Amino acid sequence: MSLIKRFKEKNKDLFEYLESQEVHPHDHFLENTVLRLLPKSVTPNKISIFRIIATPFVFMLILFGHYNIGVITFALVAFTDAMDGSLARTKNKITRFGMLIDPLADKLLIGSMVLLLVFKYLDFWLGIAVLGMEIIFISTAYIARVKFKTVRMANLWGKIKMFLQVLAICTVLIALVFDNPFLLNIASVILGLSVGFALVSLFRHGI
Repeated sequence: MSLIKRFKEKNKDLFEYLESQEVHPHDHFLENTVLRLLPKSVTPNKISIFRIIATPFVFMLILFGHYNIGVITFALVAFTDAMDGSLARTKNKITRFGMLIDPLADKLLIGSMVLLLVFKYLDFWLGIAVLGMEIIFISTAYIARVKFKTVRMANLWGKIKMFLQVLAICTVLIALVFDNPFLLNIASVILGLSVGFALVSLFRHGI
């Protein structure tokens, strides 16, 4: 028996499908457009895992200064965050494993970009604030799972936070492509707003 099968057998509750409690307007839009192009074998969890695997490639592109390709690749990989959630909600394929792996994938992607871009081109303390909040989210999710045997679902504020983080990183990359310092100031404001929404999300017990 493979390690994956053993893990699934040991943690069956993580892979049980849960009924979606809410479906957002953008879920229906994606269901009728992008998600229709996906093979039936593609699951929300596979998309989340793809995002984790793709993150090092995005990291390397930007590390070596390929900002033109980097901004497009980053945006596409970040877009999979919307895809896995919409697929899970519209097809009733929500799992506790997905509720754990999805935000982890987001934090790895955003965290790597903070290390590469925010500390270098924006503000050191802003980078610390973003990374600090993400570490807190990961810690609370781990404690909830291990100690209380629960998995917390991301709330609206957390989703807005993620959108703002992606927008800020894209703005930084575009600023580097066009050598536009003003856009870096815009990116700082956007990322600062994301920290505010992160605080609200934390107090709302989401991840």
